[in-house]
Amino acid sequence: MGKLFGTDGVRGIANKELTVELAYLLGQAGAYVLTKENKHKPTILIGRDTRLSGEMLSSAMIAGICSVGADAMSMGVMPTPAVSYLTREYGADAGVVISASHNPVEYNGIKFFNRDGYKLSDSIEEEIEALVRNGNKDIVLPTGVDIGRHIQRNECIYDYIRFAKRQIKTNLEGLRIVIDCANGASFVSAPEALRQMGAEVIIIHNEPDGTNINKQCGSTHMDDLQSYVKQVQADVGLAFDGDADRCLAVDEKGNVVDGDQIMAICGLYMKEQGTLRKSTVVATVMSNLGFFIMGKKHGLAIKQTAVGDRYVLEEMIRNDYNLGGEQSGHIIFLDENTTGDGLLTALHLLEVVKETGKTLSELASCMEVLPQVLINAKVNKVNKYAYKDNEEIQAAIALVEDKFKGDGRVLIRPSGTEPLVRVMIEGKDKTILEKEARQLADLIESRLR
Repeated sequence: MGKLFGTDGVRGIANKELTVELAYLLGQAGAYVLTKENKHKPTILIGRDTRLSGEMLSSAMIAGICSVGADAMSMGVMPTPAVSYLTREYGADAGVVISASHNPVEYNGIKFFNRDGYKLSDSIEEEIEALVRNGNKDIVLPTGVDIGRHIQRNECIYDYIRFAKRQIKTNLEGLRIVIDCANGASFVSAPEALRQMGAEVIIIHNEPDGTNINKQCGSTHMDDLQSYVKQVQADVGLAFDGDADRCLAVDEKGNVVDGDQIMAICGLYMKEQGTLRKSTVVATVMSNLGFFIMGKKHGLAIKQTAVGDRYVLEEMIRNDYNLGGEQSGHIIFLDENTTGDGLLTALHLLEVVKETGKTLSELASCMEVLPQVLINAKVNKVNKYAYKDNEEIQAAIALVEDKFKGDGRVLIRPSGTEPLVRVMIEGKDKTILEKEARQLADLIESRLR
């Protein structure tokens, strides 16, 4: 068994890497570690996305949670940010999301939130992992009336919708919006919230059947949404991922507006309104160079972190910033929620459109997106960090870095959740970028299979 926790919880192919047995042990260990200091009977919330394996794994998690004496409140299909918010709102002791986010249907994942709605620290994850590796033999299991209960609640999504609606001060009347729900966890909350706020809503990819989550749709496959926005002459298109913690947009011309551009639009508006703390936005090393140029031009400080919304969040908490996120659409409005929230991101973006009276393409023009090519090198899972020690790969990377010195940059990083090494090159000529990135990715694949 390799390291369980990656950058976003435990993830793997359901029923092969992420098994029912592992889910049960994680339920036990997670509930034990997160509630062992309690003087009361703890409650843990559970939400999941729409993939087929979700019910199977949530059943195992519930059994594990109840076996250590905690009550498990199952909320059914629920966006990740909804679980984060409701854990705090309901005064629960922890929250669990069963989801593999933007990954294909065969994957699933388990991530925990503490009582304050934050993802777990490395030290807490290590404590849970140590128990699981030992088969939870050190946990004393209760009997009789001390065993936990399974509580089923199906109305919780509406508490989240009411919360999200409160976060902006305008209605959305007059806006025609196309939503791509990725056949995932946003299929109820996003359409309902926008309709209640007065928008005309047209929905695509919102018929989840357990097998079609993220399948050629959502924030990782934007073609359908781009076409549909132009076809129906919509003002804005919105694309969520499978667990709805990401949101990307499409302008009225059918152009993608990515997370960097959304942060630029919202950051500049918040700065103008006096609500952007320290005039600062937190981004990652993957953000486009154009984002940093925009920040310098408009007096926005841009702080950089490693890739992963948890690192963005850590920087925001450490230095009291309230806006940060990733190019992929994980955007955190920390005054409102403690994790990336696709619905909040959508609402704040629509608020700027409505309040300024500008089209989304006009707003997005505040930054120039420089050509950026990202190619995934498929490698053996155990080898995805080995590129750092391979002399041939390092020499090739150095050669490419030298070619783009002063006119771009090269970033190589392993995926936190998949057996991939990501090769990103940024510069002026996309044709040259694609050629260099492909050659480098091919070399990494051939050496690290």
